[in-house]
Amino acid sequence: MSDPRQELLSLVTARVRDAYVRKPYTVDGGTDLVSLCRQLAERGLTHALVQDGERLGIFTTTDLRDALLRPEPPAALAVREVARFPVLDVQADAEVFEALWLMVKHRVHRLLVRDGERIVGLLGQLDLVSFVANHSHLAALQIDDAASVEELRAAALQIDRMIALFAASGVHVERIAHLVGELHARLFQRLWSLVAPAELVANSCLLVMGSEGRGEQVLKTDQDNALILRDGFEHPDTEAAAQRFSAALADFGYPPCPGEIMVTNPLWRRPVAAWREQLREWVMGHDADGPMRLAIFCDAVAVAGDAALLDGLVEHLGRLFGDHDAYLARFAAAAEQFQEPHHWLGWLPGRRDDQALDLKKQGLFPIVQGVRALALQHHVRATGTVARLQALVAAGGLDATLARDLQDALHLLMTLRLQHQLQALAAGQPAGNEVQPAALGLLEREPLRDSLAVVKRLRAFLRQHFRYDKL
Repeated sequence: MSDPRQELLSLVTARVRDAYVRKPYTVDGGTDLVSLCRQLAERGLTHALVQDGERLGIFTTTDLRDALLRPEPPAALAVREVARFPVLDVQADAEVFEALWLMVKHRVHRLLVRDGERIVGLLGQLDLVSFVANHSHLAALQIDDAASVEELRAAALQIDRMIALFAASGVHVERIAHLVGELHARLFQRLWSLVAPAELVANSCLLVMGSEGRGEQVLKTDQDNALILRDGFEHPDTEAAAQRFSAALADFGYPPCPGEIMVTNPLWRRPVAAWREQLREWVMGHDADGPMRLAIFCDAVAVAGDAALLDGLVEHLGRLFGDHDAYLARFAAAAEQFQEPHHWLGWLPGRRDDQALDLKKQGLFPIVQGVRALALQHHVRATGTVARLQALVAAGGLDATLARDLQDALHLLMTLRLQHQLQALAAGQPAGNEVQPAALGLLEREPLRDSLAVVKRLRAFLRQHFRYDKL
């Protein structure tokens, strides 16, 4: 059941442009009703804007009901005779509450949305009510209805606004991440279908990896994606489609990955057989980047195409590991690559400390990598960190108390990072991962210090469990 306080806050802060505004369909006022109804049926619509000279009105199925009661046959009635003029309008930057008030006051179910004088579309009462109750549903509608990359870009921006509304409404970060992950997956799937030939989509598997694959990403981050091609399949447009996909994502706000972990890089765009050899090299070879590249792949989730291609590679990877304890130890040791924040662990009230803390490197990454290593050791197929923790406890691979504390620490760090990133974006600054002591209140510092202490416990457990100090 939704929280009325959250719905009220959404109404107060949201703008009409944040809701799902449908593209209008406009007809000439001289169109007869039979022709108009035929056009609406072909398009699956129940209403249309009516342009009659300088006048702009609206025709709905309610008007059709009233028209059928008139003595003239529908084929002889022009839509201008039964449409309502003028159509009630609202500005795109108006508050959602104002739109709802206009609908109630004038007893209408649709409003024309304008940006200045420019027509943006039509806002329906059901869409408005749904917006208050379920923002993510509307973003999903926009994604599914997008007929072009430009329309999909508008849906991507809608997700950004939705995140800010959810955070302001007090929705827990894990729920935000879950919803955003689902929407991003649908966004990537729809984009791939728009930029890639259908034959290529059917004979490949598009992957997202990293925090996106784990379902722990909230705000947009660097692109982490890959493509598995069916053995023996070739298409002349594959590389160009990959370039279009990456360029569109960059335009949507997903910056290119500095390490080029993207479908545009041939290393991350291979047939199944080549992927199998690459995984073998990452596990058994001596490439210094192998463990981290493998870690990225371990979080892969299929978002478009044939998911069975990924399933086969995951099974192959499980067979490669076997009892390679030495490799697992080297893999787990990556959790130690960033120094422990001792200056934060020893923080005392009133102490002045200007050294920043990187929430990702010194907090989130050790949890993610440590749990990922344990999941590989115990053949856990889940990709999300929380799901991996739960599976590890069930398999006897991790103490339940430590798993619970790690889950709480993960969510606390994600929440704190999201709050500070949204504050930075609102101030026109880049959304980073660092926080400064002076920027934190007491109610933020204490839980943060407790979370870092949990990370310290995990590091100690990993050192003892994998014995990577002996490598």
